[in-house]
Amino acid sequence: MTLQNTKTLKKQIAPFEKSTTKESVWQLINTVIPFIALWYLAYLSLSVSYWLALVPVVIAAGFLTRIFIIFHDCTHHSFFKNRRANRIVGTAMGVLTIFPFDQWGHEHSVHHATSGNLDKRGTGDIWTLTVDEYLAAPLKLRLAYRFYRNPLVMFGLGPIYVFLLKNRFNRKGAKKKERNNTYLTNILIVAAIGLLCWAVGWQSFLLVQGSIFLLSGSVGIWLFYVQHTFEDSYFEEDKEWEYVKAAVEGSSFYKLPKLMQFLTGNIGYHHVHHLSPRVPNYKLEEAHASTPPLQNVPTITLATSLKSLRFRLWDEERKNFVTFKDVKAVAKRSISIQAKPEL
Repeated sequence: MTLQNTKTLKKQIAPFEKSTTKESVWQLINTVIPFIALWYLAYLSLSVSYWLALVPVVIAAGFLTRIFIIFHDCTHHSFFKNRRANRIVGTAMGVLTIFPFDQWGHEHSVHHATSGNLDKRGTGDIWTLTVDEYLAAPLKLRLAYRFYRNPLVMFGLGPIYVFLLKNRFNRKGAKKKERNNTYLTNILIVAAIGLLCWAVGWQSFLLVQGSIFLLSGSVGIWLFYVQHTFEDSYFEEDKEWEYVKAAVEGSSFYKLPKLMQFLTGNIGYHHVHHLSPRVPNYKLEEAHASTPPLQNVPTITLATSLKSLRFRLWDEERKNFVTFKDVKAVAKRSISIQAKPEL
């Protein structure tokens, strides 16, 4: 990114920041109704075989991911022009995705304001250590970090911890409005679960909803992870950190097949979203295509994104992500240099 680009990008993206009620309503229809239909189809399929039910379950998980993107847009107040409409729809989508509207909205806003800032890590982001921090950390912390960054933990246990446990409690310092929204969301979730268990039986509910939840949750965390964890990402100390650079250099363009792009609500255009969270998801692709500088951002595909599983630590000196194996080599060289006698 050149200095000129960083100064003009926000202006270039501004025309796409206006939501369209017709498109927003249509997206609700073509997302929520198919999800409900697929959920019911999965339930009916259980009478034949769980393996047969997995077909609509997998597709329903994709639609639940799309529902989360609608929820996500509502927290940015970008899905509708009216803030109250965003709040009502966002809270409803939060019940389906088991996310409290105000709590997640606060954490995610902090994420946008601090993404890539080494001095402001810890809220709404993936736990990331620098190479120097890792090497200087006590063994207990290094083991905890390795456990956290293990793919099975991050994408398996992660959804269970974040969605089922963390989201049920208010953060420290939350205001009354935020606390009440979390309570309301929890009550509505319990009521919905109770109603469904009464209607279809708790075993069927767990088999269908549990499977959808685990799949969509893993996909959601994967999307969040991979769009900020690529080799040449962007991390700087606070005095050097720049919002626009963090958006377009520290957020990738995840080029997905059209069906996956649809189910993930265009969130692959993550650089556009971070540049301007007020752009609704259904205008992200158009904004990308209409703004030439945004087409020269870090781009990853399904195949190349798998490499991010190896990236565990940020190397401040080289300005890129490295593996644990790379760090071992650095540590050995450092020990070797320190061990040499002075002449």
